[in-house]
Amino acid sequence: MGLLFVAAAFLLIGYNLLAGKSVNRAGTVLREQMPDNGPAGSSSSGSPEPGTTELPDYIVNPDMEMPVSEIDGNYYIGILDIPSLELSLPIISEWSYPNLKIAPCRYSGSAYNGNFTIAGHNYRTHFGPIRNLSAGDQVIFTDVKGRSFVYEVRAVETLEPTAIEDMLSDEWDLTLFTCTIGGQMRVAVRCLRI
Repeated sequence: MGLLFVAAAFLLIGYNLLAGKSVNRAGTVLREQMPDNGPAGSSSSGSPEPGTTELPDYIVNPDMEMPVSEIDGNYYIGILDIPSLELSLPIISEWSYPNLKIAPCRYSGSAYNGNFTIAGHNYRTHFGPIRNLSAGDQVIFTDVKGRSFVYEVRAVETLEPTAIEDMLSDEWDLTLFTCTIGGQMRVAVRCLRI
């Protein structure tokens, strides 16, 4: 029985490492494909062209679908950077259990309309470390068009696993969530756009 537990532990460690490799590859490919647009709403030079007043499409139509980039058969909407945790993670467009094993996924909403929720496994290479975030830490989401949305962590909460309505609160511009170790509860990181 002891050998079975040891073997299971090694399999889990191996799976965690493989999940990290697929995340790193997708993140590298996405970064290579993205234009450098700087903060959302600015051109790459940091200011609009003289004489232009054209608003970005996502401001004109915040309910528009987020653009995607296909990598290895999966559709990604961008990259989430959490500098204080040294995490940079590609985000898959649609949540599903198979997708969640590859990378964090958009659970609901959009960066454009301010009700963005992202789910991730509690793997060390995915969302496992988010429980260590603190109020004031920054989180940056960059869509596949290179537009960056900067958020500030305001709260880290522990929720019941069935508290879906609380998870999807409109009070926050961005919510990141994962399971606690053991999967009995959920950790939700609440952020406002700055």
